[in-house]
Formats: sequence, structure tokens, C-alpha cells
Amino acid sequence: MGLSRRGNRMSERASAYPPSFEYVEGWGMVEGHHSRVLRPASVEEVQDDLEGARKARVSLALRGAGCSYGDPSITRDGHVLDLTRLNRILAFDDESGVVEVESGVTLEQIWKHILPRGWWPKVCSGTMFPTTGGALGMNIHGKNNFRVGTWGDNTLELDIVLPSGELETCSREQNSELFHAAIGGFGMLGAICRAKLQTTRIHSGEIDVVGISTHNLGEMMERMDAQCSSADYLVGWIDCFASGDCLGRGLVHAAHYLAPGVDPEPEQTLTVAHQELPGSIMGFPKAQLWRALYLFNHDPGMRMVNAAKYMAGRLEGMAEPYRQSHAGFNFLLDYVPNWKWAYGRHGRRGLIQYQSFLPADVAERVYAELLTLCQRRSFNPYLGVLKRHKPDPFWLTHALDGWSLALDFKVTPKNRAALFGHCEEMTTIVLAAGGKFYFAKDQVLGLGDPQRFLSTERLEAFKALKRSLDPGNLFQSEMSRRLFGNSFLS
Repeated sequence: MGLSRRGNRMSERASAYPPSFEYVEGWGMVEGHHSRVLRPASVEEVQDDLEGARKARVSLALRGAGCSYGDPSITRDGHVLDLTRLNRILAFDDESGVVEVESGVTLEQIWKHILPRGWWPKVCSGTMFPTTGGALGMNIHGKNNFRVGTWGDNTLELDIVLPSGELETCSREQNSELFHAAIGGFGMLGAICRAKLQTTRIHSGEIDVVGISTHNLGEMMERMDAQCSSADYLVGWIDCFASGDCLGRGLVHAAHYLAPGVDPEPEQTLTVAHQELPGSIMGFPKAQLWRALYLFNHDPGMRMVNAAKYMAGRLEGMAEPYRQSHAGFNFLLDYVPNWKWAYGRHGRRGLIQYQSFLPADVAERVYAELLTLCQRRSFNPYLGVLKRHKPDPFWLTHALDGWSLALDFKVTPKNRAALFGHCEEMTTIVLAAGGKFYFAKDQVLGLGDPQRFLSTERLEAFKALKRSLDPGNLFQSEMSRRLFGNSFLS
């Protein structure tokens, strides 16, 4: 179905929301470009911007909050269509837990709206700032992927503005192909403008958390597998500097929702105020903490930080389970504002997160090989995170029955070429083992690599749908060019 346009809408809008020319970068700060940024505030304005781009023969890269580490929402040749002004919560059903939002609504807005009513988002990323459109375009996951799947798995319906300007509603029953292609389709088929999401009922603003110290990677995976049948959330932190028999040592955190009646004060814990992250850590203002982290942001410093975290975790593992707020457990990346600045803020400095997904039967062997290779090449990741996953039905999915390991690497002008070469070497190992990759984190894959891990049938179907809906290749980004070149056109 299409929406009508008014001929004077663009002139009316020009004074209210003028485009701007800005430097737009990925979250990891490694790549960015100056672009004209358009910020529509309604579906009609999205349609106007698409019409203007078609007439001017200018491509568009879709952008939400810019939380993807790499280059899916930046472009050197076209314009950026920023959807963060579409930020209204349209409806929420207290009985079913279904929330209806525009695409610029953030995860933070959602949880703050539904928590006092006894609900929580089904899937939370490590930060609360992604937008709904970005979360669906990348099909993000959280620490409970093994149990509830991705954002797409918990989406009931969405509206998408196609390159032609038509507005289509799709779901598992209606326009099913578009639904399964657009979710995880990294903005190549159209601009998602509205979504209905299923949330989960909770009976407390807190969860029970168990900390488990593990001696090496094998023990960590064994302990996590043992928790899968009972835990609601599960995540492993890895000290990537440990070697030998301690290779992959770390900490597992398993969390469980509280049953009805367990929390003596749910009216207090189910408040936004109870979820707010602390303003200081050990008396140090959080807003300045990144400066302290900067002093340790080198191999000797991070070796010390990781060792200290592991030793503290061993003490935690000997303690009793504890209670933590939902926000405190889920949004670890938000504890220290702008912590990524510790990696450097200018001159192509930053970080990449190399996240690979491997089938369960090979994951331990291959991840041990990757960690060993990192140490041998002197590219020690400063952070390692292990998660358990399950498959999903989306066409360009990264999900599988297995594990993911996310590794954070510091990028500098001096190490960039060698680091990317190291990542290419790891990619060869991962692909040979039947592994996959996640577009929200990727910055290092090359032309043709997705063809080696995506379903051939689904990828060809996606390309055919792209050619049908977007014959002029209106939607492009640096990521689409880097990974697919001109293959969407032929």
C-alpha cells in the first residue's frame, strides 16, 4: 500500500529539519566519512527524502543510533538517512506485552516505558542505545539468544518504506519474504519505520545472578552448557592474555528471573530509578573514567586489568548468588560513558570487534586456535566475550546452533594493516570450520566472504528481491560495497 505525498511538503520541511553536512563514523571510530545527513520526522518525510534521492540519483545509507561497530550506516558517495527523529512509542498492551514503536525509538525508551508495568524487552544488547530500526536491520541478539533468539524472533510486524516510496506492512503471515529478508538485511531493502515487538513479563526489577570462575576455555563452555537448561541469561568473559593450560580462562555469569512473590518490594524495584546505573565507580565520576582507562589501554596495562578482573571474579565465584537490576546486568557497555575513547578519539584510532559464530561441535577447538594465534601474532584482544546461540529463520542470518566469541582489538595507524591481515587469517580459519559472521560487528570481511557462510539459496533470493524492489540500487553503504560490490545489480 502506498501513502500519498503533498507537493509542498519538501519546501515546508526544509526550514524545520534542514539537512546537514557532517562527519559520520562507525561506533568503533575506525572509519568515517563526511556526508549530507537527512533526518526525517515522519513516514511522509522518509518518502520525500527517497523521492529526492531517486531524482538526484544519489544513494542512501540508513542509520539509527550508529551503534554498529563498522561501516553499515556510513557512505562516502551518497547521503545518510538518519531515522532517529521517528521516535514515538505508539502503543503498549499491558495484557499481552506487545509494544508498537517507530523505528527511531531506542531500547532505553522501550524498557523505561514498560518496566513500571511489569514487562521487559525480550532481547537486550550490551548497550541500551540502539534504535528499533537498527536492531532489526542488524537482527541483534543478547545474553539470552540461546533461549529466546534475536530481535527478529520477537518481532510480530513491521512497516517498511520501499525504494519506490511505497509503504508495506509485513509479518510472518503477510509479505513473509520481505519480513524475513529485511530483518538482518542491513538496510538494503527499505527503511523500517514501525514495528510491533513482543516483550516478556517480569515480577521484579531484579534478577538473581550466579558468578562462576573457570580455569580455561573448555571448562567455561562445559559450565555454560550445564546452565543452558535453567538460566535465562548466560555470558562468559575471557581473559585473552592467559595462555597454556589457562588458555581461555574467565568468568561465567548466569542470571535467572525472579518468580512471583520472591521480591519483597517489586513496586520499588520495578521503577526506572532503581535501574539507573551508578554515577560513580569507587567514588570516581563515571564521565571521566575513560581517561583513567586510557592510561591502561596498552598490552601491559590490559594484561594487568584482565588478571585483576579474573582474580576478583574467583572471589565472586566463591560467594553466594546476588541480586542485580535488569539494566545493571544487561547494559554493561553503558557503565562507563564513552569508554571507547580510551582507544583513542582521532587519527583513525579506535577498535574493531571481531565476532565469529561457530557450530557447537567445533567451537572449542577453533576458538582455542584463534586465541593462540592472537598471542602468537602479538594481537592480544583487550576483551573477549563468549555466548551460546540458536538458529533463526532470517535470510542473511549469522545465527546457528553453537557459540560466538567476540574479540576487541585496538586499532592504531601503525598496526592497522597488520591487524586487518591478522583478522583475515582468523577469517580463513573460521570459514573453513563452517563459521559465520555478524554484520553489526564486522569491519574486516572482504568482497565475496558472505557468499562463503550464507545460505546460497537465501542469498540468491535476497539478491533477487533487492533487484526487484530496488533496481536503481538506491540503498547502499560502505559495508554493502565492501562485501557485495555490484552483485546486487546482476
